[in-house]
Amino acid sequence: MGKPVAGEVVVLPFPQTNLQSGKRRPALVVAELVGDDLVLCQITRRARTDGYSIPLGLADFERGRLAVDSFIRANRLFTVDQSVILYAAGPLSRNSSGALVGERGNAVAKMKEPETKERKFENVVKSAEQAAALVLVY
Repeated sequence: MGKPVAGEVVVLPFPQTNLQSGKRRPALVVAELVGDDLVLCQITRRARTDGYSIPLGLADFERGRLAVDSFIRANRLFTVDQSVILYAAGPLSRNSSGALVGERGNAVAKMKEPETKERKFENVVKSAEQAAALVLVY
């Protein structure tokens, strides 16, 4: 299998909390990086009410499919080496991938907003900086 491309759904083992074994889970390739790294976005069967879940169904695939209708979790991004990819479930159709990119773009923009309306973005950044400073101290 060649290197997966952006817009393709792939399946890979996600480690359990013991980091020893993992279940096979789908993910969306968001970006191909230089070398063997890929940026992926989690796909799950459960819808979330946080505004980041993007529906993904059979009609969204150019070819291939997932066993059940699922949801792309636009706020769950991670980087992996392409060698951990087990197989490709299929590429998203151009119409769907365009719509998903638009929705994902909106969801990614939402990630910059604070979790609650009372907290301003600057406070979130400040909290992150303080947490990082505490880690450095210890």
